[in-house]
Amino acid sequence: MGTCIEASTLNFLADLQGNNNREWFQQNRNRYELAFSNFYQLVLSLIAGIGSFDKNLGSPDPKDCIFRIYRDVRFSPNKMPYKQNFGAYIAKGGKKSNLAGYYIHIEPHESFAAGGIYMAPSDIMRKVREDIYDYPEDFLSIVNSKKFRGKFSFEDAESLGKVPRGFEAGTAVDEYLKLKNLIPSISFSDSSIQKETFVDEVLQVYKALQPLVGFINQAINQ
Repeated sequence: MGTCIEASTLNFLADLQGNNNREWFQQNRNRYELAFSNFYQLVLSLIAGIGSFDKNLGSPDPKDCIFRIYRDVRFSPNKMPYKQNFGAYIAKGGKKSNLAGYYIHIEPHESFAAGGIYMAPSDIMRKVREDIYDYPEDFLSIVNSKKFRGKFSFEDAESLGKVPRGFEAGTAVDEYLKLKNLIPSISFSDSSIQKETFVDEVLQVYKALQPLVGFINQAINQ
């Protein structure tokens, strides 16, 4: 697979950061459409690649996975009308799914790939924590594997101050029960996302995260 992020896409996003207003965006709509098309093709390639090792994904439409660039500013003190990145959540059911999946984020100097579950509803997160608590050896075999620990860490993840109510403290999975999200990530430089090998590199990240994604989805679906 040879899809990568083009320099023109990064340049558009960089210019948007300094011109985040509707007048500039309308004047540069052609640039946006070309950049979006580039990102769309990237997501299409990622969906196809993930399907080779995660058969539960199915074939979601890229349009259902890609987040809109338009921001909802109604309740936000930040009134900039546009996001300054392209993002997609690749999961069965697309970006509105409650299932664990794979995320790709493209932004000048801030690009990354991630997998797992983020900002899940409390009932969904409860199910995930229950399976971590009930099957600690299965969970730890995933996050302590050489393949996982060599790439990912939860050190900077947002965490609760103590083990959630209903779970006994003092177990080997206490720190994981405290996590508000389970979505480890890998950063990519601007130069690396423009290489022909970019899709393959992201797919290697996703493949390493698939056991975690599978564990989470099994907990959610039971």
